[in-house]
Amino acid sequence: MSLFITFEGPEGSGKSTQARLLAEWLREQGLNVLFTREPGGTPIGDRVRQILLSPDHTDLTPEAEVLLFSASRAQLVRQVILPHLEQGGIVVCDRYADSTYAYQGYGRGLDMDTLRYITRFATRGLVPDLTFLIDVPVQEGLRRKQAGTGADDWNRMEAEVQAYHERVRQGYLELAAQEPDRWVVLNGLEPIEALQAQIRDHVIRKLKHMPVATQHPTRVSL
Repeated sequence: MSLFITFEGPEGSGKSTQARLLAEWLREQGLNVLFTREPGGTPIGDRVRQILLSPDHTDLTPEAEVLLFSASRAQLVRQVILPHLEQGGIVVCDRYADSTYAYQGYGRGLDMDTLRYITRFATRGLVPDLTFLIDVPVQEGLRRKQAGTGADDWNRMEAEVQAYHERVRQGYLELAAQEPDRWVVLNGLEPIEALQAQIRDHVIRKLKHMPVATQHPTRVSL
């Protein structure tokens, strides 16, 4: 058995919190769960993350940006995600390839076909089984980020103009509409506990619909 779950959303959506809570809960059920994030998740990826998010690198071109994200992703998939899935585990990832389509495609305006080609190469064609989009209005998300870190601590992506973040959010909604069988769109304005309950319900349904032969023995209790 293997299951690949990803979390996506605009800045300040709370997706990282929800991803972490889900991973912790799944482990409590006795399941073999790996929690990771993008960009990063490996020593090499974490160094790339520092470049990508540093506010000192405002001159980074969109093309260089997407290639750096993809380099970090390629390392993560090959070194961390695929080995865990091949062992029959569950992977919960805070952001994945859909972030590239939303941020560099819809946000930066890069050609989507080119991004899909780069992404297929970087990921070996690995697509999540289930993707949660935690959606919040842009102004609310940025307000949350500022309240949590302070404006002086904003990273390079968060510091983009509001119009950019609006394009990213709309991109996410369009991506979700294109693949309704994979995506679950949730209202990020709801309380943390309520959101997590909805997420767990969707994951339980996903697990119960998997072939019996591949189910983990503890799954009957979910």
